[in-house]
Amino acid sequence: MSRRSPIPAESFDDLLKEGKAFEKEFQAKDALPLYLAAEKLEPKNPELLVHVARQYRYLMTDASDTREKLRLGHIALEYSTRAAACGPKDCDAQLAPAITLGKMLPYLPTKEQVAASPRIKESVDKALEVDSHNDTAWHVLGRWNRVLAEVSSAKRFVAGLIYGQLPKGSIEEAEQDMKKAIAINPHRLMHYIELGRIYAQMGRKEEAREFINKGLAMPDTEKDDPETKQRGRETLANLH
Repeated sequence: MSRRSPIPAESFDDLLKEGKAFEKEFQAKDALPLYLAAEKLEPKNPELLVHVARQYRYLMTDASDTREKLRLGHIALEYSTRAAACGPKDCDAQLAPAITLGKMLPYLPTKEQVAASPRIKESVDKALEVDSHNDTAWHVLGRWNRVLAEVSSAKRFVAGLIYGQLPKGSIEEAEQDMKKAIAINPHRLMHYIELGRIYAQMGRKEEAREFINKGLAMPDTEKDDPETKQRGRETLANLH
């Protein structure tokens, strides 16, 4: 339930400011009407479009039904794609499609997962061209490399026959990407847990435990932190 009805504001800046205040508290249902009102005033503002996409991703996280998650994800992707088109020199705008597709990936059919992979890489590459010190971009690139490194040769061959060429990822590059993310911003638990999952995939179990436990010990500060911690716990449970 929303805490209260949004107060109508006159200017774009006012709407954006109040929307950000709700967003900071992860109140997507309160932030979204304000951002959508602001969109009517500045429909090509990349910063605003990034914020709108993020609210739909937050709602996607909260949705329990897979079809609803995908519905919200596709709306988020539409705004992410618009943000990237409107903000060629805006790192967050360029990165938005990669973040959204990455969040949608587990719920997409195989054909769409294969199609999304090069789009994620292209989005991250463009973001890093704009700002090579964006820790989120390095994190997304690290996850991309880890996930694709996990795909077996047989699965890759079948995917190539049926759906088209699947890019190759490197687990060693995934490790370096995530280390860069930590070096840039050591205060985000998702970097440590993901690095631990990379080490688990490499068979480096002690390092996997060390980094996952470090992330689990940190306080939740972001919307997806509980989900990230759950993935970390699942990885720990599978370490033998």
